[in-house]
Amino acid sequence: MAQVRALEARDYAQWAVLWQGYLTFYNAQLRDEITQLTWARMLDAREPMFALGAFDEQGKMLGIVHMVYHRGTWSAEDHCYLEDLFTAPESRGKGVGRALIEAVYQHAQAKGCERVYWHTHETNAAGQALYDTLADKPGFIQYRKILK
Repeated sequence: MAQVRALEARDYAQWAVLWQGYLTFYNAQLRDEITQLTWARMLDAREPMFALGAFDEQGKMLGIVHMVYHRGTWSAEDHCYLEDLFTAPESRGKGVGRALIEAVYQHAQAKGCERVYWHTHETNAAGQALYDTLADKPGFIQYRKILK
């Protein structure tokens, strides 16, 4: 079973490989400055962003998850947005994704959050098969307008 813990500065090289895998999975590209900023934010205790990693017994990173805490208009408690989840291809189907999501639940509960939520692409059938066992699908559709 994978061990899940908060990422630390020493984890950057392994994280960067999985981060690039995640971006490739979604056919996305980011400027290096954005990747560096994201990494710095996740390690900054003043930021509402956090990153967890799943590791095997030898210390190899098997998966990553990023979360952002924010206020909501429908509750007094904060919400936790699970923004990114990615597991190494060779780790899929072995409980790594489940362990990461459950660790997010624990992290959010410890911070007093009312809920955890996330999005996935409609073509991510493997992800949805897992997500359907871990959370409710409320039926909302996301609309987006890029401003920059």
